Amino acid sequence: MDDAAGAVEAVFRIERARLIAGLARMTRDVGIAEELAQDAFVAALAEWPRTGVPDVPRAWLLAHAKRRAIDGFRRRTMIARRQAEIAQTENRDFHVAAMEAAMDDDLGDELLGLVFAACHPVLPPDARAALTLRLVGGLSTEEIARAFLTTEPTIAQRIVRAKRKLREAGLGFEVPRAADRAARLGSVLEVVYLVFNEGYAATAGEDLIRPSLCAEAMRLGRILAGLLPEEPEVLGLLALMELQASRQAARTAADGSLIALPDQDRARWDRLLIRRGLAGLAKAEALGGADGVYALQAALAACHARAADWAATDWPRIAGLYDRLLAAMPSPVIALNRAIAHGMAFGPEAGLALLEGLDDALPGYAPLPAARADALLRAGRRGEARAQFEAAAALTRNARERDFLLVRAATAASR
Repeated sequence: MDDAAGAVEAVFRIERARLIAGLARMTRDVGIAEELAQDAFVAALAEWPRTGVPDVPRAWLLAHAKRRAIDGFRRRTMIARRQAEIAQTENRDFHVAAMEAAMDDDLGDELLGLVFAACHPVLPPDARAALTLRLVGGLSTEEIARAFLTTEPTIAQRIVRAKRKLREAGLGFEVPRAADRAARLGSVLEVVYLVFNEGYAATAGEDLIRPSLCAEAMRLGRILAGLLPEEPEVLGLLALMELQASRQAARTAADGSLIALPDQDRARWDRLLIRRGLAGLAKAEALGGADGVYALQAALAACHARAADWAATDWPRIAGLYDRLLAAMPSPVIALNRAIAHGMAFGPEAGLALLEGLDDALPGYAPLPAARADALLRAGRRGEARAQFEAAAALTRNARERDFLLVRAATAASR
């Protein structure tokens, strides 16, 4: 039974977003789609341990969810019109493959269609991102809250209100066309990158990275780049993700512990991803997108990708790129990273000076005391560095990162 239950959970993790996407297109209500998907998961947990995992698990889940959708619509006379729309294509012996084909959209990808739909202008930007991270990334409210540097109740309210607003506006989860699609692109790129970041540096739990989220974000990015090959920011985002993902294999040791960038074995970096990322960045810049926020971040990642080792890193260039990025997209997190870069380029005291005043903007944000600790350590102020490393360890929600920071605290004290 345990094996079957594990199989159900694995299948649901893989298929959840696509299942919700198809059901949302069919029901035109993302709240109902989520409920139907969850109901299918519960049914599988009850049945598969007894009957075995089906040969095509997704088809089973789809069939169960569709039957429940039709039953639900029949019970709700107030939405008889929607019932009629579904009933027109209903057949007692319906073919699941035909239903899947009917759910396809002109983007050729249900998940990407769901991202665009969730980024409807009727929702405020923060709600678009939170809703899409929940639907597509499958992130918990806690994980989304960490990504947005806010509280879980705030994120939960955003998601509930977003679903309600879409439902009350009578909007279906359909793929936007032409100008509408372009208007939503910024929100889509933001969401794709947030999903990637949650995979690249998990904000909570035992795992430092979640490769499946990184892979999903890059897959969506490549689909976008194929559809919009002349859009610099799409190319810039894809380049950024590929350059960052190129370091993934070198970021953790065999026991899962974190390996900091200065200590990584660069022979383990993925050269194919680096070549692809550099080529994508060059194309984005050639299209006039060098000052786009994603192209600038890709240029930052490219500085590390081009350096033969840590000592060869071009920190003055990185500091200059952060100056441009902060001007293009003011943010306390970017200000923090800019301070780190200036500290590496021009000395730890320069970095410490730029870190002043960020505490109010980034309360409870573990990377801030970690950055201050690193600068203090390089400045020879070991006692202060230890205290800051310990403060950062107390704030992080990721177990691997906490262990890494505590080791650094101990090392600072022993020097």
